[in-house]
Amino acid sequence: MTHPSPSISPVSDAAKLLLLRDIAEIMRAPGNVRDALETVLERIRQTLPVLRGSVTLISPATGEIRIEASCGLKESERLRGRYARGEGVTGRVIQTGQAMCVTDVSEEPLFLNRTGSRDLQNEAISFLCVPIRLAGQSVGALSVDRLQADSPTLQEEMDLLHIVTALLGHAAFEGQRFMDDAGVKASTLADMFHTSSPVMRHVLEQMKHVAHAGTTVFLQGESGSGKEVAARAIHAASPRADGPFISFNCAALPENLVESEMFGHERGAFTGANALRKGRFELADGGTLFLDEVGELSLPVQAKLLRVLQERSFERLGGTQTLHVDVRIIAATNRDLEAMVEEGTFRRDLFYRLNVFPIRLPALRERKDDILPLASRFAQRFARANGREEARLSLAVMDMLQRYDWPGNVRELENVMERAVLLMEREDIILPQHLPLSLHSEYRAAQAESPEHCCVLPAHPATLPQRVAELERSCIVEALAASGGHMGKAAQALGLTERIMGLRMRKYNLRYQTFRSKTVGLLTGKSKA
Repeated sequence: MTHPSPSISPVSDAAKLLLLRDIAEIMRAPGNVRDALETVLERIRQTLPVLRGSVTLISPATGEIRIEASCGLKESERLRGRYARGEGVTGRVIQTGQAMCVTDVSEEPLFLNRTGSRDLQNEAISFLCVPIRLAGQSVGALSVDRLQADSPTLQEEMDLLHIVTALLGHAAFEGQRFMDDAGVKASTLADMFHTSSPVMRHVLEQMKHVAHAGTTVFLQGESGSGKEVAARAIHAASPRADGPFISFNCAALPENLVESEMFGHERGAFTGANALRKGRFELADGGTLFLDEVGELSLPVQAKLLRVLQERSFERLGGTQTLHVDVRIIAATNRDLEAMVEEGTFRRDLFYRLNVFPIRLPALRERKDDILPLASRFAQRFARANGREEARLSLAVMDMLQRYDWPGNVRELENVMERAVLLMEREDIILPQHLPLSLHSEYRAAQAESPEHCCVLPAHPATLPQRVAELERSCIVEALAASGGHMGKAAQALGLTERIMGLRMRKYNLRYQTFRSKTVGLLTGKSKA
């Protein structure tokens, strides 16, 4: 049940003119395109009753639509803002070039809430989305969430946003040119995965071999192990890199909608089909289609998918015209399809069609060498997103991360780091109390079994002396690691004499020989490997 929005005074013409003047000046000024777009969004939020805003752009390399600038969104929410053409309100606006005004998002079936930033049950939100056009082509969209209002008020603001998008056209085009297309410009697959794990290196070799072929790839692995990242990497390293990469989660929609999403539908094909809609196979023509959670498809949809894989042709729902597509298929699942075949819940012939080149992605607990570098990378990214210069891992946190089993794999690690950075205080260092209870319980068990191999983890909440000692020990460890165990260089970096450095090392039971190993570089996230 949505709550009624408070009374809001209408925006004056003078305020609107001042907004447009400021936007024109922002767009004329030299500088980073994304920064300029985010400044524009903040300026809009100062003038209109806007809760959140975003600029989505079409990737010129993949055809994917994604949020490139935002206000009111966390970094993790912004990264979730990805769409195919025609998908959701944003994808529909960009595909048709027609603006949309959704008075109540909780009642609009097209509204996906892909970022997960809205509480649709308790927030009374209207959504305005206007295409950004240049030379007659849609290159992106400007969208805002605002408190619910009457139709005349929303139309006034839509008119204003149309003028704003006219000012953003050239900047959006420049933004397209420099979009970070999920590692498309990366020189190697290893760079995209940031891995030094031997087991993961073997996986990357498999990916490298299959990337340049048109072979169907079957990715297997636990939830959160990086199957979509692997699919994007294979696409980016393939001759199809300039074509679209279209992703479809087979478990995300009810069965009656899956077929329409995959193959599209004609106008009038069913109740509510008011216009022709292209399916994912059609959108992926010339590129790659990633079918995630393929084990969740029903047997009737499996039969239709098998026909497309065999003939590379299909008809839209309600249509008679046979369409032919050139699409590479990458399928993924966290289920045991061979067992499902024996049970009769997955077609044997479809399994053989998909299982041409199987690749198993290891769980994070099988690639422990990657845990700390990944954690450091996530922490730095979330720190920058929250206006901090850096976020370092304390020694106890490093030990806790390596001892945890990570049932949610890389996705869980990313979420843990985001939470830790938000709880992190002035020291810019992540401490044990910033980690969730699930990590503490497993670490306590490890302490009980082998206390000599665990860092001292104080009771929670930690006292000030305990936290100061933890910070001091972490700084000494980082300095020793950076210097390769050279006490003199480490002491100089910390502003200490070698005598004081030696006393501190004895206090914390640290030996310089320990830091002559290459593995210490990984503990600090500064390894050159």
